[in-house]
Amino acid sequence: MKCRPTLNTQEETLVEEDVALDEAVSGGWHIVLYNDDHNTFDHVIDCLMAYCGHEVLQAEQCAIIVHTKGKCSIKNGDYDELEPICTALQERDLTAEVEPA
Repeated sequence: MKCRPTLNTQEETLVEEDVALDEAVSGGWHIVLYNDDHNTFDHVIDCLMAYCGHEVLQAEQCAIIVHTKGKCSIKNGDYDELEPICTALQERDLTAEVEPA
């Protein structure tokens, strides 16, 4: 018989609060970047760094995922935070949408 740890009521409450905090912090939305046939890797990478705050490696990885998979979630958060970022990406001719997570 395997033993598994049990939580007392106080620990269960703390776990529930941690989960609620994680959900509140991460927000319920994300920006999804879609592949297109006209933007270069360099342009996409530059935009991800400038508007999403990605480091070079993260931006490169997202660009490769978009190219190979067709789309990639590039930033999570609250809708009000993500909408202006998504608009800026769209104004730079990237195909992006704010979608529920």
